[in-house]
Amino acid sequence: MPLFVNRDRMFAHQVHLLEHKLRSKEERILELETENAILHLRLAECIGKLHQSREKDNGILQYNTPRITRSGLTKLFSEVQDLKHELSEIFGVYVSFATELEEQSKILLDKVSKANTANEVQNLQARVLALEHSLEEEREQCKVERKRRKELHNTLVELRGNIRVHCRVRPILPFDYLQPSTSGSGHAPVEEVIQAVGDDTVMVNCMKTGMPMQNKIFEFERVHAPEDSQDTVFEEVKPLLRSLLDGYNVCIMAYGQTGSGKTHTMIGAEPLELLSETQQEVQQGVVPKAASELFRLISQKPTESHTVEVAVMEVYNNEVFDLLSQDERGLGGQRRDVVTTSSGETHVPGLTYEKITYLFTQILPVNSATEVMHFVNKVLKLRTHSPTRIHTDSSRSHLIITLMVSSKSPNALVLARRLQSAKKDMLNSSRKQFWSPQCCRAKPPDELLLSPASSRCPSPSPCPSPLRSPSPRRSITQDTFRTKLQLVDLAGSECVGMSGVSGPSLWEVSCINRSLCSLSDVLSALAEHRPHIPYRNSKLTHLLQDAIGGDAKLLLMLCVSPTQHFLTESLQSLGLGSRARQVQKSVTRRKNNTLQV
Repeated sequence: MPLFVNRDRMFAHQVHLLEHKLRSKEERILELETENAILHLRLAECIGKLHQSREKDNGILQYNTPRITRSGLTKLFSEVQDLKHELSEIFGVYVSFATELEEQSKILLDKVSKANTANEVQNLQARVLALEHSLEEEREQCKVERKRRKELHNTLVELRGNIRVHCRVRPILPFDYLQPSTSGSGHAPVEEVIQAVGDDTVMVNCMKTGMPMQNKIFEFERVHAPEDSQDTVFEEVKPLLRSLLDGYNVCIMAYGQTGSGKTHTMIGAEPLELLSETQQEVQQGVVPKAASELFRLISQKPTESHTVEVAVMEVYNNEVFDLLSQDERGLGGQRRDVVTTSSGETHVPGLTYEKITYLFTQILPVNSATEVMHFVNKVLKLRTHSPTRIHTDSSRSHLIITLMVSSKSPNALVLARRLQSAKKDMLNSSRKQFWSPQCCRAKPPDELLLSPASSRCPSPSPCPSPLRSPSPRRSITQDTFRTKLQLVDLAGSECVGMSGVSGPSLWEVSCINRSLCSLSDVLSALAEHRPHIPYRNSKLTHLLQDAIGGDAKLLLMLCVSPTQHFLTESLQSLGLGSRARQVQKSVTRRKNNTLQV
């Protein structure tokens, strides 16, 4: 707002006040003069009556009348003196106000004479507007610089090959008040010890008996507070899906203990069938939103040919089960093996893929995402669940949802020309002559590749170059390249004592902990650049080998509980995320269409 004070208005207001006071004093003077005149008239009447009374009254009356007349005259004289005193005071105030008014007028006239008030006001207003406009530009520039800094940071992380790590702190839920105390007496008090203090910082209050409280700080690429919605979480995941169509493999993995919100983050609220369509859209997790975004991106590229297939697997007791397959009895969940190809890619022989149909319309991409979730929800019932001390329906297996995207671009000729140009540069750099110097019209092999067949050397002299007779017709073929999106909902990472299971369930907990320990060992080996990475210590790490250590873009979503009761498990998850951030993989390589010319 403009920082300008209108001095003309201030001085005019003061002059108006002084004039008002002057008028009030003048009216008071008139009132006093009127009262003085009335008193003079009364005095004259009294004197007349006195003369008459002297002639009519007796001697006694003549003796008392002078005394009465003196007292009245004395009273009237005192009143007249008071009026004169008040009149002098009013006149002094009038003189002072007049003097002050004259001085203020002179000051105002001097200021007006020295400078053009109108021009000064306009200049000040223009300056204020310019400053406000400059401030707004600086704010916009600051926003742009912040966004640019974030993009440069993400680019740096991508070039370094680090694993992206996000953290989500869930809110306090009703079942937190029912957790038993570690001492076995009653329920544990609910104390919030983990807080999101920034967009990339988590603070943990470590409290021990007899020890002062210590605060631990963990930094990640993004930290979501308990009040962040599902849409806010997915906005940070969305850029990875564009990389999927650019030729990169993408893996999004949710890690944490039971009840920390992994399934809610990945799948969404359960069951969605009981919610309205608006609530379902709000409560959807990463999997349905990623499917919708994938088909939306595909619909923006109608010139390219894409095929999307979905597969769902679970790793239970260190075995891989294909949940979309059916055996002779019609039951799903056949056991599969995991092999590594010569190119380093992970392959599951016999894995069932369901092809998703779609058209380039405004509605069908959403229907295609609904079809994906139809297959996912159908097999979620087959996933192994069992009750634990923490949760009554805890997932006891690792769920892996794979979306395989097969792409084929029609611009094969353009890519072929790029390939020929690259071969030309390679041959020029080698400095070797593969053509005969005896042929005066012989061309280098790079020109032979780009020239038509009619430009062959017609000289009868022999040309021993193996490239002297290029094929008159070149066949250009293009192989379809495939990228995959892996969405992983890991089992709970709590220890046996926290889960409270016994009997046959101990083997489940043991397999879960061993697979998660293998995942931690793989991350540690990658961070320390060991020559051997123990991928094959677990079927989980073997299955995700090309996502953890390959050329895929990996996002690790840490889900932690904020209460004191789960502090140990939360610290373990945060520690794993810190180790994962230290992993420097090789630079991610974009898959290009394989062209044969």
